[in-house]
Amino acid sequence: MTISGRHTDILRRGHWIFDLDGTLTVAIHDFASIRAALGVPSGSDILEHLEALPLAQAELMRQKLVAIEEELAGRTEAAEGALGLVEKLHGRGARLGVLTRNTRDIALATLRRIGLEGYFSKRDVLGREEALAKPDPDGLYRLAREWGVVPNVMVMVGDYGFDLETGRAAGAATIHVDTSRTFRWPELTDIAVGSLAELALALPELPVTPCSPVRAR
Repeated sequence: MTISGRHTDILRRGHWIFDLDGTLTVAIHDFASIRAALGVPSGSDILEHLEALPLAQAELMRQKLVAIEEELAGRTEAAEGALGLVEKLHGRGARLGVLTRNTRDIALATLRRIGLEGYFSKRDVLGREEALAKPDPDGLYRLAREWGVVPNVMVMVGDYGFDLETGRAAGAATIHVDTSRTFRWPELTDIAVGSLAELALALPELPVTPCSPVRAR
């Protein structure tokens, strides 16, 4: 990537929010198969579809979805450069959060599996039970209030359009991570990178603020 003055300003920010699956982890979700298993029409948003079902049926399908997500979380791996980027940001004293359409419990289990749980406070990991699902910007607003900042000093990092839409809607800067380098949403993207390792290399050097890993609370 080519770093411009605008990019440098974004990369110097101290409040970073990450999508989880496919961003901090290697993408292993087969959403077509998940839709088929849950009886969700092809191309439909899974969470929106379940929300529209009768209460008892919706609860049954949510339980089935959680079981699928737990199985996937049990075999996920960290994305290239995830640990190095998070360590570097944490060493600079940045506040770090996760905003996922998964549940918080599964998100925490995933972070633990990939070696990143210690860098995120539990209250800064928001799932679909803590905030309205992306692309609604509710989760970013909640983190901004928790951190005592306005959203336009934050950075949203993700691999999918929902992540970028969420950032745009809240007024945060957006970073698209796409290993295929097709970058399908340029109108929603401030910075595009092929990996978190590439993003870590692009971070400008700043004075280090040593701090211990966060313990989940």
